[in-house]
Amino acid sequence: MSQEQKWIESELIREIQLKTEKGNRDNISRTVFYQQFYEKHPEVKWSFLASIVSRNAGYNMCDLEGEWMRRSIHPKYRHLLFFTYERANWLIFSDAYPQLLLYEKSKETGRPLFSLLPMLNVSKFMQREWLRFWSMGDEERLWTSLIINEQHLIQRPVIDHPVYRRRVFLSMPYRLQNWLHFSTVLFPTLEGDVFGFSVHGFRTIKNRILLGRRLAWLLFQSPYQTLFYDFAQMTPHTGSRRDYEQYVYPNRERLPQLLRLIYPLVDHGRPSLPDWSKRVKNLDTYYRSFSIPRQINLTEWYHKKELELQIGILLEELLFKDRNLE
Repeated sequence: MSQEQKWIESELIREIQLKTEKGNRDNISRTVFYQQFYEKHPEVKWSFLASIVSRNAGYNMCDLEGEWMRRSIHPKYRHLLFFTYERANWLIFSDAYPQLLLYEKSKETGRPLFSLLPMLNVSKFMQREWLRFWSMGDEERLWTSLIINEQHLIQRPVIDHPVYRRRVFLSMPYRLQNWLHFSTVLFPTLEGDVFGFSVHGFRTIKNRILLGRRLAWLLFQSPYQTLFYDFAQMTPHTGSRRDYEQYVYPNRERLPQLLRLIYPLVDHGRPSLPDWSKRVKNLDTYYRSFSIPRQINLTEWYHKKELELQIGILLEELLFKDRNLE
């Protein structure tokens, strides 16, 4: 390789890194960048899925500083939960968005540039999958591969990290939340309905991959797919659940919790992550056919669970009040 070619490649890598850093400022920027990429390259459907899931992460972050969570969860624990969401989503964007930009550059030049992925610390697994997509154009295979990649990527630095594992995923508040089925990704519509799926056993990779594949089916292959796209097109992301509750509860007055007014920017440091695909075998199992739960429209469920949460917090306050009076 000539010195000129090396310089061109290093400049491209630097350009991709700068664009990724710009898009990875916070939950709002990540959501916008994912959706904008999908608008330009609709064949890479994972980017739209990522934007909708990122919206849900923003809702969960804002909830932590909302009326009900502030009454129920200690500030230190709320901060740790926020940082868990933020860290996982930051890591995924820092890995996935360079892949998307390199694909975009490959389209511009008319030749695959995926041999540069190792320079961006992307797994060998995804290098193979991008080459496969370039030659075969299998959109479902690509979005499944990106789901597999992202969930393996966050397993060690977030899910299995000793601090997060002990203080978040094995803690009583998190286990209670998991038991109450609040670990749910919702796809809203302008008509006021919400669709989605829950994940049980969030710490297990295969469960999160299955959730991702079900969400991708809902977003791209179900009869409701245009409803979700219309919502995303018409509704700017603020992080507040009011983004979609304005349609679910049109007569309810609720002040929006704007994410950028709640949380400061987080200065992350990317750890030196080994290539997860070098130690994981039998990845073909993640491409097998899967079932779709019967309940897809979660509108009634959402109303019920919101009420359950509020009643649970009120009962908790009453019990503690009674104990303090003894």
